[in-house]
Amino acid sequence: MTSTTDRPSTDQPRSLRDRTANSIQRERKDRLVKAALLATVAFALIPLAFILSATAYQGLGAFGWEFLTQPPPANPNEEGGGYGPMVFGTIYMVGLAVLMSVPLGVAAAVFLVEYKESKLVAPIRFFTDVMTGVPSIFVGLFVFSALVIDADLFFGTLPGAVSLAVLMLPIVVRSSEEVLRLVPDDLRNAAYGLGARRRQVVTRVVLPAAGPGLITSAMLAVARGAGETAPLLLTALGGRQLVFELTGRPQTALPLQILDDARGAFQPAIERAWAGAFTLMLLVLLFTVAARVIGRRSQLDGR
Repeated sequence: MTSTTDRPSTDQPRSLRDRTANSIQRERKDRLVKAALLATVAFALIPLAFILSATAYQGLGAFGWEFLTQPPPANPNEEGGGYGPMVFGTIYMVGLAVLMSVPLGVAAAVFLVEYKESKLVAPIRFFTDVMTGVPSIFVGLFVFSALVIDADLFFGTLPGAVSLAVLMLPIVVRSSEEVLRLVPDDLRNAAYGLGARRRQVVTRVVLPAAGPGLITSAMLAVARGAGETAPLLLTALGGRQLVFELTGRPQTALPLQILDDARGAFQPAIERAWAGAFTLMLLVLLFTVAARVIGRRSQLDGR
């Protein structure tokens, strides 16, 4: 009679290197999904690659230091010249628009996320969504009526910056709201557990944790504002000279001059328009890289 201890055991521990049929099938599905996602991303980037390459190819011919510092010639058929005043006007108005829209937009996003019990949350979110879909020409017409005509400010830098700020504000609010929602509630609860007030939790915990994402949302708004043309036609008006005044003199910008040169029939002006589009693309890229560097350094300093 054989002892039970002599029987082969059926409960032998399985090696971690052994792979079951289910794990192999899951790995195959994971690879298939990754390949499909990569193919989708590559397909979506094809138009962007064509736009960037075409702009760089057409714009590098007239691009240079003279283009960035000199004004355009009076005769559009004349060679040379540049978009110096237009570069300054774009940076000037977009900078003012950032100062007006980003603090207000981040504050509105903080209110939507941290003060959910308020009855004003639903109306603010509704009007923000409505403002996101408003055509830019309507914003320009509103600022034209409110500031240029009613307030008698004339065309200039300030009306143009206000129109850009109105367009940038809903983008800042919606993107900042999504970024603030990504901050873990455990951080908030830990701060409340230590006796911090809501204001302290927002300023010392939530905003520093969401800092890089908030900078990215601001750059999305900058990219939108820097490329706008329609509202500036009714507020800044455009010109060819370097303008420092906030009001009283028409201000110029890259999109305005690009539109003016691109719709003409003279080849030198069209070449300058391509170079202006390339300059605008470089400005947005420069702002984005600078914001990422500042956000990374602030995050490292916070640690």
